[in-house]
Amino acid sequence: MTERVNIRELALETLLAVGRDGEKSHQVIRNVLEKYQYLPRQERAFFTRLCEGTLEYRIRLDYILDAFSRTPAAGMKPVIREILRMGVYQLRYMDAVPDSAAVNEAVKLAARKGFRNLKGFVNGVLRSVARNPGLPADPGEEQLVRRLSVRYSMPEFLTEKWLEELGRDTAEKMMAAFLKEAPLTARLRGTEEQRKKTLEELAGQGVSAVPAPYARNAFYLEGYDYLGKLKAFRQGRLVVQDVSSMLAAEAAAPAPGSFVLDVCAAPGGKSMYLADLVGKTGRVLARDLTEDKVRRIRENAVRCGMDNLTAEVRDACVSDPELEKKADTVLADVPCSGYGVIGRKPDIKYQASREKEASLTELQRRILDRASACVKPGGVLIYSTCTVSQKENQENVRWFLEEHPFVPESLDPYLCPELRGEDSARGWLQLLPGIHSCDGFFIARFRREK
Repeated sequence: MTERVNIRELALETLLAVGRDGEKSHQVIRNVLEKYQYLPRQERAFFTRLCEGTLEYRIRLDYILDAFSRTPAAGMKPVIREILRMGVYQLRYMDAVPDSAAVNEAVKLAARKGFRNLKGFVNGVLRSVARNPGLPADPGEEQLVRRLSVRYSMPEFLTEKWLEELGRDTAEKMMAAFLKEAPLTARLRGTEEQRKKTLEELAGQGVSAVPAPYARNAFYLEGYDYLGKLKAFRQGRLVVQDVSSMLAAEAAAPAPGSFVLDVCAAPGGKSMYLADLVGKTGRVLARDLTEDKVRRIRENAVRCGMDNLTAEVRDACVSDPELEKKADTVLADVPCSGYGVIGRKPDIKYQASREKEASLTELQRRILDRASACVKPGGVLIYSTCTVSQKENQENVRWFLEEHPFVPESLDPYLCPELRGEDSARGWLQLLPGIHSCDGFFIARFRREK
């Protein structure tokens, strides 16, 4: 029991770091798991689910709290609010946790954090929630945006945006998909024989590797304890990467021996795939804005033994006369709103705004302008994002083609049949969670005319 209380306290501190201090959820959770990797697997799994679930369902949890508390969630002290959110999440979504344990441990945690005077409040609210599992009802159909916002724990701004851009059916499928656990996807490197040996090795470690759709050599991994324990990962034969990200490199399809520039490369997954594609006689130059990001690229490249990949610090918004018209292929996987990966990074949705989208669109266009200048005549430019925003994707494509000497090029030769369609034939692909079996992602392919 004491150990479980400690796990809940770790979860509380993690949620406060995200909600109160503005840290990125996936980074904080990863850091905690690395620090406490000695804990039993069950305890780490409990911590992860409690943190991720409480973040994912924050809007719905606050809706429930507001129905049973005289003090609205928005008006609570941050520590108490997160304790109650954790408690409600356990009561409503973690069947293995007894109601009494969820309530009692929340009360103890409040006392431990210096809020003994609020023990009764925490106890009363959570017991009321436990006694009324079917309440409160969702808002009525006449309040569609609010209704779907609460149902899928999605801010009203994004709910309204996606209803308008995608239609209700697709928008609901996507929002529902964000609440489902996303599998860990990895790319296996090497020859067919080497990949076969890696799969056998993983099976011997109790790890299930099931082929993932759309991309070559992509697998869903299950049954592993900690990635660092996998020999294949340590030796660079296994690269953690979502299928959608792999497709960006496959769409680039650089020729062996060619020169590729990746202008916003961290943490380096696409750069490494591109380095595999160009081979030992080719070269990939990976760039990013800060030394910390570039260090991550270098560390991954060293782990994977890639001598043909170089990483350096450089601002993608700054022109580079030395590389003007020099690269055979340029990848511009630009900073974006990240809406396509909300399922993995739920805090993204709480930071969304029209103003942020507009600012990002301006940044994306500056990067596209500078990146395109580095493409040699006849060379290829890949534009990609991990968002589902039409403003950042399709509208940027239209702007770029109007302003630059490039033509769109069909993606169909580089895609599996189930992803081909009218849009891909025109040169771009929008992947949507709930519609496609991967993260939300956008890819466009252009060729320079002169």
